[in-house]
Amino acid sequence: MIQVQEQVSLRRQCELLAIGRSGLYYEPVGTSAEELALMRRIDEIHLKWPFYGARKLCETLRAEGTTVNRKRMQRIMRVMGLESVAPKPDTSEPHPEHPVFPYLLRNLAICRANHVWAADITYIPMAHGFAYLVAIIDWYSRRVLAWRLSNTMESSFCLEALREALEQFPKPEIFNTDQGSQFTAEVFTGALRSAGITISMDGKGRCIDNVFVERVWRSLKYEEVFLHAYDDLDEARAGIGRYFEFYNFKRPHQALGYQTPDAFYRGVAHRAA
Repeated sequence: MIQVQEQVSLRRQCELLAIGRSGLYYEPVGTSAEELALMRRIDEIHLKWPFYGARKLCETLRAEGTTVNRKRMQRIMRVMGLESVAPKPDTSEPHPEHPVFPYLLRNLAICRANHVWAADITYIPMAHGFAYLVAIIDWYSRRVLAWRLSNTMESSFCLEALREALEQFPKPEIFNTDQGSQFTAEVFTGALRSAGITISMDGKGRCIDNVFVERVWRSLKYEEVFLHAYDDLDEARAGIGRYFEFYNFKRPHQALGYQTPDAFYRGVAHRAA
């Protein structure tokens, strides 16, 4: 017997999904060149003074001759994933499906590779848009273990980087992130728990708790990203890949006794090429 499926009208579909019909016809507007230039400048200021919030950023730009109101600044910072390192008074409860874990690194002596890994996401400007970069870093050696670039802030690209790191390196005891939704999502925390890894998360609005990752971002942006106007994701991916190869294997760090992160991670003396 052939069953004829009744067609559901668009109006009824929207009612069932609890969405407005106007959303079906919405076409996203691309980011203007002016907005992209502003976002890049905000990123530069944030790297230099990470304790600046929206108000201070507005004042700094105004002194440079660019007027941005606070509401617009807050919107741009949300899009870019930027936060001041200063603690915030907001203590709202997290979503029940996105639990927040305590910060475990305070006063912890980290003296060996794979004791603590950390992950973070940063904004990457391009000539005609922007992307998001996630990197997983060994806290002890500062070595970048895995990374992924994406044009969305979904959890999938973070999970891909995590899986690659776990496939290529011994698992850490502790994994530290901020409280971003990508890292608090069950798909991400579940992967860590399944691997037997203890989860640590920064205090809300305190990216200084993940300070070593912030330093990697600063090096990457001033030594690579800000020197190039990537046309698209492929160009950005290639440039960032070359930089991380240099960063891990060629760039000596004063804090590591002028060894490279890879040499320090593997516990061998760095020999200049």
